[in-house]
Amino acid sequence: MNPNIIIQRLEALRRIMRHKGISATIIPHVDPHQSEYMSRHWHVREFFSGFNGSAGTLVVTLDTAALWTDSRYFLQAAAQLEGTSIELMKEGLPSTPSIYAYIINVSHAGAKVGLDGMLFTKRSLDALEEELSRHSITTDTEFRPADTLWTDRPPLPSDPIYILGEQHAGEMASAKLGRLRKAIAEAGAEAMYLTELDSIAWLLNLRGSDVEFNPVFTATLYVAPDGGTLFIDLAKAGDDVRAYLGGYSIRMRPYDDAPRFLASTSVKILANPATLPASVARTPGIEWVFAPSPVPAMKAEKNDVELRNLRHAMAIEGAAMVNAITDITARLEAGDTVTELDVVDTLSRFRAEHPSYRGDSFGTIAGYADHGAIVHYEPTSQTNAVLRPEGLLLIDTGGQYLHGTTDITRTISLGNPTDEERHDFTLVLKGHIALARAVFPEGTRGAQLDVLARQFLWQEGKTYLHGTGHGVGFFLNVHEGPQSIRLQENPVALRPGMVTSDEPGLYLAGRYGIRCENLVLTTEAADTEHGRFLKFEVLSLFPFDRTLLDMSILTDTEIAWLDDYHRKVLSTLSPFLRGDSLHWLESACAPICR
Repeated sequence: MNPNIIIQRLEALRRIMRHKGISATIIPHVDPHQSEYMSRHWHVREFFSGFNGSAGTLVVTLDTAALWTDSRYFLQAAAQLEGTSIELMKEGLPSTPSIYAYIINVSHAGAKVGLDGMLFTKRSLDALEEELSRHSITTDTEFRPADTLWTDRPPLPSDPIYILGEQHAGEMASAKLGRLRKAIAEAGAEAMYLTELDSIAWLLNLRGSDVEFNPVFTATLYVAPDGGTLFIDLAKAGDDVRAYLGGYSIRMRPYDDAPRFLASTSVKILANPATLPASVARTPGIEWVFAPSPVPAMKAEKNDVELRNLRHAMAIEGAAMVNAITDITARLEAGDTVTELDVVDTLSRFRAEHPSYRGDSFGTIAGYADHGAIVHYEPTSQTNAVLRPEGLLLIDTGGQYLHGTTDITRTISLGNPTDEERHDFTLVLKGHIALARAVFPEGTRGAQLDVLARQFLWQEGKTYLHGTGHGVGFFLNVHEGPQSIRLQENPVALRPGMVTSDEPGLYLAGRYGIRCENLVLTTEAADTEHGRFLKFEVLSLFPFDRTLLDMSILTDTEIAWLDDYHRKVLSTLSPFLRGDSLHWLESACAPICR
């Protein structure tokens, strides 16, 4: 985006701030549901900054502006903020001040901070106000400048919702609601109010298309002992959905009616303070019980039907990737011009050949050469690089299928890999294998396993700043909790049925990026005199590039693991392939020889 446009928007914003007596405003990249991916209606931070990464917060004062984002977006944000006067704040670095500290430093006693209380959770706004109040700084939680300045703002989506059958979901909504109502009572409440879109979709076995890449719909849900109320654009529900919800005694009301409805009840309502919008939490007349939602943990442990479907989705995805890579390789060998965007389009085209396909699970990362070092790089018409028969191509991609959600990353040599590229790739792969082979006692948390994936990089003074693993939904969000594998402590233990990514990486700015990712399923390993032990089953199906192996640092155990994995890939995917694609896979999965 032209930086002059951003400068003009910031000046218009500051004029409104001066008029309302606002000294600073905080604009997070969230919606009232705390979604990672959101409908375009909520991309307010992007409108005012030009930065379109999925994580980051903009702070604008009368004289300055700064944007905080994490390591996945350092390079992207630096490029997109250039010339806008917005300073990049790199989260996680010791030298980077917190948003609190920044605002306090540039404000004076009596200053007022403007924000939209629907975009802050109860917990986050309470914490912010506690910090600011120590310096006599107050907040205005009704500050919504985008309502005035974003004149062509997209409306909330109105696409219809649909029912996900039990043959895919594996459990009727009545059973899920029954489990939830038991948890509500155990929390000392009589009802619950949910705002997380994926939790609502999972609980009701409904899906939609309001958010790009995530099959969810814009709504909130009130669950009562004998029924419930879904707050939604009523036009989104057809007769079949209305009848379906009626069977569970769930009524529908307009999307914005929730606060008024909740205030009219006389029961204790459970809500998650980490996701409940602050403005709703502060609505007079509601008796809240604040506690973490039971739904994410329920949703994370996939049932047998979901897992059977998900394994099929992995085969669909793996076959589509083989067809795509075979096609791309043939075009390069023929001397055709192939770009990063061609890679993206080819992957989606082959996925779309399967009737279960419902879209990609996120924007495909196809980073060639130095673009691979930008952790969440997505090619555009302005950045689209032409592939050459040399260097590394990092592909991080996934699909949404009725059978499940996929997410896989492969680093591929396009020709003549250097010794350094092979060495670094093998360091990353060794960490990936170490985590995939882990056996651990029940109750183990992701932070206790994370070092397995980093150890070989650390031994050479190398590392990566993103997490090693995130949870993945079933035909839902590609990123979900509550589990994770990362350096930062997360009290949630890995449990059987949880699907998590295994994705260590290494990124050398201006040179190349490497990442190896499979999805893994936590399963039972053994019961011993020392307790119950768990392990991972690898779900993703696509070979690793054997031309990038540094055999001098691979152990016999690691080679055996790769050969076993490749045998599984070949036997599972072969029935889906023919011709050149099958020949390519057979070659890619051939046994490794020293």
